[in-house]
Amino acid sequence: MDKLYWLNEIKSSDRHYVGEKAFNLSQMLQNGYPVIPGFVVAAKKLNEYLENESTSQLLVGELADSSLHLDVDNWRQLQQVALHLRQEIINSSLPDGLDFLIKEAVKTWESPYLVFRASLCVPSASYKTENISGLYESVFCFKEEKQIADSLKRIWSQLFSARSLLYWQKSLIDIRSINLAVLVQPVNNVIASGLLDINYSRWEIQATWGLGLGIDWGEVQPDIYYVEPKTGVLLEQHLGNKILAYGCENTAINETSNQQEQKSVVTLEKTCLQVGFLEEELQQKHALNQQNLQQITELAQQLVCQLGKDYLVKWTLIQETDSQKLYLTKVSKLINNFSNNFSINGIGAATGKASANALVIENSQQIILQLPKGIILVAPQIIPDWLPILQQVDGIITEKGGLTSHGAIIARELGIPAVVGVSRVTKLIQNGDRLIIDGDSGEVHRLAKNADEEDLKDLIGEDKAAEKSVAPSEYSPGSIPHPFTNLPMTSTQLLVNLSQPTMIDKALALPVDGVGLLRSELMVLSILNRQNPYRWIREGKQEQLLDLWTKKILEFVRPFSPKPVYYRSLDWRTHELPNLHDDVIESDEPQTALGERGTFSYLLNSEVFDMELTALKDVQQAGYHNIRLILPFVRTVEEFCFCRRKVEQAGLADIKEFQLWIMAEVPSVLFLLPEYVKAGVQGISIGTNDLTQLLLGVDRDRALLAKSFDERHPVVMSAISQLIKMAKEAGIPCSICGQAPALYPEIIEKLVQWGINSISVEPEALQRTYQAIFRAEQSLLLEAARRQLQ
Repeated sequence: MDKLYWLNEIKSSDRHYVGEKAFNLSQMLQNGYPVIPGFVVAAKKLNEYLENESTSQLLVGELADSSLHLDVDNWRQLQQVALHLRQEIINSSLPDGLDFLIKEAVKTWESPYLVFRASLCVPSASYKTENISGLYESVFCFKEEKQIADSLKRIWSQLFSARSLLYWQKSLIDIRSINLAVLVQPVNNVIASGLLDINYSRWEIQATWGLGLGIDWGEVQPDIYYVEPKTGVLLEQHLGNKILAYGCENTAINETSNQQEQKSVVTLEKTCLQVGFLEEELQQKHALNQQNLQQITELAQQLVCQLGKDYLVKWTLIQETDSQKLYLTKVSKLINNFSNNFSINGIGAATGKASANALVIENSQQIILQLPKGIILVAPQIIPDWLPILQQVDGIITEKGGLTSHGAIIARELGIPAVVGVSRVTKLIQNGDRLIIDGDSGEVHRLAKNADEEDLKDLIGEDKAAEKSVAPSEYSPGSIPHPFTNLPMTSTQLLVNLSQPTMIDKALALPVDGVGLLRSELMVLSILNRQNPYRWIREGKQEQLLDLWTKKILEFVRPFSPKPVYYRSLDWRTHELPNLHDDVIESDEPQTALGERGTFSYLLNSEVFDMELTALKDVQQAGYHNIRLILPFVRTVEEFCFCRRKVEQAGLADIKEFQLWIMAEVPSVLFLLPEYVKAGVQGISIGTNDLTQLLLGVDRDRALLAKSFDERHPVVMSAISQLIKMAKEAGIPCSICGQAPALYPEIIEKLVQWGINSISVEPEALQRTYQAIFRAEQSLLLEAARRQLQ
């Protein structure tokens, strides 16, 4: 079969050859909807190619047998197999005449740029190809014969990437049975791109400048528009955070409604794809004007007749000769809600999806000794005291809390999907209710009692329905690993935030330079037996506690040695630990979000702090000199000096590698940092969670204030910039360990530009943080090279 399948000619019988993505677009095009012309290289071409390439044929032929003994959890082995397969494909030749056939086909297009996109057909009637969104990346190239051949082979080779091999094996699908077709289309003058999400309640439009890659890769926060379905009236709109835009050469990102030229354009290696860092004026401007919105709204109303009231499409806006035209780039029919289902929304706090029965706890103050496995925990809020038993739950839903509450932080570190800030959820959901939780969108679905297994399969996938948990998405903490071998080094160090030993192996498999934040207050919960450490001391069990504390620290320090481990001493917010609150500090005052926390509590009673320092010294004496100390929530220079004297008395400073840092989270540090440095501070770690709530006067735990708690606020960003600058002037390192870089990777460009020394994030955010750091540093290098040439 030597022909190409043009979108305007594809028939229903061709679906197996062209894949779901291409088939859906062809149907829309043939029904009169705007779709960019294109053709498909049929899946059969890949099969023929593998059969004719003897080496690849041998490897792929053995894949079925190797899958029986290939340990997909053995990252090194998986990488070796994947790398071998992909290299065989990249280094070989295309079937005779295929590259010429494609070259002749694209001659009719005026654009010099092409995009190659994977279009799959999976041999399982119940398997939804939308589940694999993001598993295979589009490839952009110039309209040249060699680049065309290379781009096609790059798409084909992605089928045998490590994450693809792992994904399909975990999905119990033989990779040889997957039909991978390739959709080829021209890339024209793209102005803006985005998503159109149609449902019964309201329509949501997302938009960003240039190609939609910034949204797909989580590098921009798009503009959001909400439209009333019946009238098409714009209900509200929100300006996103669009610091960059993707395009090809000088097409997309240089063409805007007012023809403004973009600057700081970086060409990505081996492709015509470019990323442009937008000027402030365009960052503050909506990507869509009123006319554009009207076009999308009208298209949405037409699509309702074709697809119903529940679907998702991707669109792009192209500058043509004398107008801007809207095109569809992907069409997905969404899963319909069951008629009797109940659905509520909160704040998506920890990525991933899960389906399980609910366990409702109406009083967060009660002592919980054990939780059943495989449930979704529903509670007013998550108490850190529960941490030791949370690892066996499948999901978390709370009434209180925001993105930076301890409950959200714990869920992200443990890789548990979580939705917080769901008003009255403990009253709306009952024990035993079947739930589906989406930690990305913040949606919680209660399934109707008459929902059968087929309904559940539609929502979460066939094999996972039996397990009552959703197949992980590319971005979920339990997701397909990504290749981290042979990565280029970055000047900015990438560190990891930890508190649980169960996450150590996962962190060590990733490209980290150490532990940037070891949260002691969460680390020790498993050894305290629900007793306040001061009570241990009063009851004469200090030596026993010291031994347990030292061993717990060694669990982290030993495997990371010689890489540094920054241990933050206890910073308990007393209102979060009612079961551990004791009469150590007598007070009739209510416990609050600030409370007697941080170094101030050490001044009131230093017994536990003294024991922490002894434990750290014991770690040093065990031969591990990679331990560092960060003091939390330091309000004054006097508090620091008190702690520094304690550190010196403990002998920690006798080891030359030891460093004493402070958390830069109380706004007074903006004025006192030079004094802190004179007093002996050797480094700072910016805690954006507390810094934001104190600068903006917004309680980080209040769901109602979640929209106002924004770590990207100009005041917060200005404070971070000032701290980095002051640290550089003082000659001390500056890190950042708050949630801001993990939640908003788009700010990493600024952090690197300002000169941050290291960025520390949760394990689930390491991949996207590394990528953002690498891109930012490459941008700075290229810009410096341009200035030198000029």
